[in-house]
Amino acid sequence: MLMPKRVKRRKQFRGSMAGKALRGNKISYGDFGLVATEPCWIKANQIEAARVAMTRYIKRGGKVWIKIFPDKPITAKPAETRMGSGKGTVEYWVSVVKPGRVLFELAGVPEEVAREALRLAMHKLPCKCKIVSRADLEGGDNSEN
Repeated sequence: MLMPKRVKRRKQFRGSMAGKALRGNKISYGDFGLVATEPCWIKANQIEAARVAMTRYIKRGGKVWIKIFPDKPITAKPAETRMGSGKGTVEYWVSVVKPGRVLFELAGVPEEVAREALRLAMHKLPCKCKIVSRADLEGGDNSEN
């Protein structure tokens, strides 16, 4: 499971997921990518499940890049605990994802294999996503300028 080796502070505020992704919104390594279309927190185990689904489908051919890392600790208090007595303990780690963020990239496999692998990975994630190719994103950038 992905998690930071060490952090400056053990517990964090919840924060905001407003706006679009300004960084990590381009396909930089692979040929195909999975892009989030809505904001969400993606847990470390969901990232791992998506990775496993992809690598199994492409039969360990090609290459997979994980472009997000769960560096935000989420706390929870035990069930049936009264209010007060401080913040709960860290239960799991999440990656904050904004719309437009590239989550995974894939290269070295044919297009239909890549699309199916990314579709399987999409089902493991808590937010709506879309599958894009490097050409799609580059074409979109040129029309905006």
